[in-house]
Amino acid sequence: MTADPQPTFGSGGAEPYARALRREGRLQLVRSDAPDVADLAAADLDAFDVARWSRGADVADLSTILDASSVLDIGCGPARMVRAAVDRGLGALGVDVSVTAVAMAVDAGLPVVAGSVFDALPGEGTWDVALLLDGNIGIGGDPTALVARASSVVAPSGSVVVETATDPAVDVAYDAQVVDEQGRASATFPWAEVGREALGRHAAAAGLRVSQTWSVGRRTFCRLVRAS
Repeated sequence: MTADPQPTFGSGGAEPYARALRREGRLQLVRSDAPDVADLAAADLDAFDVARWSRGADVADLSTILDASSVLDIGCGPARMVRAAVDRGLGALGVDVSVTAVAMAVDAGLPVVAGSVFDALPGEGTWDVALLLDGNIGIGGDPTALVARASSVVAPSGSVVVETATDPAVDVAYDAQVVDEQGRASATFPWAEVGREALGRHAAAAGLRVSQTWSVGRRTFCRLVRAS
């Protein structure tokens, strides 16, 4: 078996992301240059509950699609946002590189395709809102390229909604791994974290601007539109 030439979130031989999705476990996202990555399951680090991505959309999630007519969810996971959009009678599609996540969504009868946002996608140039939630601004480790690509798949009057990092000023790209509760680590993949203040710089470099910023609880979102 050959190695994945372009490792993505949680991929690799250990596949901790796939395991966590199936078993509703918890993961930690860590820099790959951290010491003793395989032992981090026992460390006092923030972990995220993968099961949340399989539950229904919450109030914060729903705030991102309130005025949408159609929704493309980038890095959709098990597709809770696709389900939320479909339940509201909206056109919807999810895209994710995880075979496990896509299979879970398809088994639930949800419209999801396997692949990268940088692949050709159905309905390019027609979507009303493209979503980058749950830290997905980090996909690929190049936020400017990512928001530029996301903008290209929405209609001229459409927007890209980005959930930003808790620290408003953070703007960092690095090689990362995810580690599960048993210490199994994924392959290394490029990732980024971007706060709301820093997002404006990436938006401008991509020919976009921040038209709206709002918070629900501890989560913050920005809407990006074309600058002209």
